[in-house]
Amino acid sequence: MRSDYKTETTDPSGFVILADFVPGIIQEIRYHSSYNFIGERIDGYEEPCALLTKEAARALRSVSNELIVQGYRLKVFDAYRPACAVKQFVLWGIEDQDIRMKPYFYPDLEKQELFSRGYIAKRSSHSRGSAVDLTLFNMKTGREADMGGPFDLFSEVSHPDYTGITEEQYENRMILRRVMLRNGFLPIDCEWWHFMLENEPYPDTYFEFPVSAEYLRR
Repeated sequence: MRSDYKTETTDPSGFVILADFVPGIIQEIRYHSSYNFIGERIDGYEEPCALLTKEAARALRSVSNELIVQGYRLKVFDAYRPACAVKQFVLWGIEDQDIRMKPYFYPDLEKQELFSRGYIAKRSSHSRGSAVDLTLFNMKTGREADMGGPFDLFSEVSHPDYTGITEEQYENRMILRRVMLRNGFLPIDCEWWHFMLENEPYPDTYFEFPVSAEYLRR
């Protein structure tokens, strides 16, 4: 955990509504729904919309433009995540005995292992506003590309370099990874869907305002 982070701020002036920057992007904001590893809507998710810093949104627009030429659209599961949401994750991991979503999201792990293995961070890059969780949507088939495992499956299967999947599934992961890296995003080693802008504008700031397009428009 970083010890030099700035005070959490509620200032959203450096953020944009992602759909305004990336026309045609598909959004399934999981933490606004009950279909996530906790099993209920997460604190701070007031609207099912993706918010990002302007810099990350511009980079993701370039990603989208490249992928459209290849026959894909982007589908986003999460982007900016309020600090209060991360606090809810941590409290759930420490205090809450509810494991109703275990069969779907962490079938082979205990809750506490989700933190020690890096699947859930006590301070998330998402709260700095330039990280995004996403996948490919195949415009030819009208379905998500098969990545060999779903979003937020906390398992070795989700590691980007996991080889126990088909060649097609692995190549789908690499298509997404190559385009994201080419446009300035960095991956992590345990989630094929997670990327963070390398030159993020707020590397030491964690934000605390709601996921709400209305809030940004005030």
